[in-house]
Amino acid sequence: MYDVALLIERQLTALDADQIVALHEGLDEPVSYHILLPVESSTAVLSSSMSALGAGQFMPPTEPDVLAEVQREIKTAGQSELEASAALLRAKTKNVTELLTEDDPITALTELVQSTNSAEAIILTEPHIVSEFFHVDWTSRARRKLNVPTLHLLEHVP
Repeated sequence: MYDVALLIERQLTALDADQIVALHEGLDEPVSYHILLPVESSTAVLSSSMSALGAGQFMPPTEPDVLAEVQREIKTAGQSELEASAALLRAKTKNVTELLTEDDPITALTELVQSTNSAEAIILTEPHIVSEFFHVDWTSRARRKLNVPTLHLLEHVP
């Protein structure tokens, strides 16, 4: 089995899935994809949203019910995106596992690569020009931590 760790920023499209699978055509062994989708914590989402409105003068609510409901909604949306992405790869008769994480994406990717003994990592994101320029984007960070080939693909770009 040839294992590939796949870190995605959001739901895959059919084009994304086609490009990922095309990278491994012609391999003599079956390919297994391990998809990782990070989601933010409810506190971080509420803080960043509300502080943008209040010019940084926002204290996140401490009401557990509010935070729990926001977190449920975030996880539900993330799980839905993850399942739809996995379905696209499964439709191409590929083995797929899926994982949703609230941890740092690169830490979670490192753990995924190690636990699945992945031969390579693919990171699929939108362009992030500034963070890529300063080499603090996901791919640059992953390349410094992983001991496997790491490829960066742009979402929705042929």
